[in-house]
This record gives sequence, structure tokens and C-alpha cells, in this order.
Amino acid sequence: MDKEKTFDEAMKELETIVQKLEQGDVPLEEALDQFQEGIKLSRYCKGIVEDAEKTVTKMVNENGNEEILED
Repeated sequence: MDKEKTFDEAMKELETIVQKLEQGDVPLEEALDQFQEGIKLSRYCKGIVEDAEKTVTKMVNENGNEEILED
């Protein structure tokens, strides 16, 4: 990933990769490249979600309104 993508952009790319791989007519080398890119995008999206969860937890804790339990 060259530039910072939004969560939505990354998810759309990931969905495109999944659809392409599910079709099954992708040459092996390209499939491996696409799979690796999909893993990167998945980790990127997971990081965004985790950061958002931390931010929400911090905001709620600072306001003292409600405690969000972590798994």
C-alpha cells in the first residue's frame, strides 16, 4: 500500500481481491500476490478498528459515563 487509505478504500480493495480469488481463474503467482496484498489490507483494517475502539473506550472512560469491557 503506497499511501494512507481510508478504511472504506481498503475494504473495497479487499473485497475486490476476495471476489477475484473466489472465481478461481487467477494464475497461481498472481493469486499468491493478491493473497499477500489481501493479508496486508486485512491487517491495516484491523489496526484502524482497534485504534477506533481504543479511542471510544478512552472517551467513554474520560466522561465517566460508562465502562466498556474488553474481551
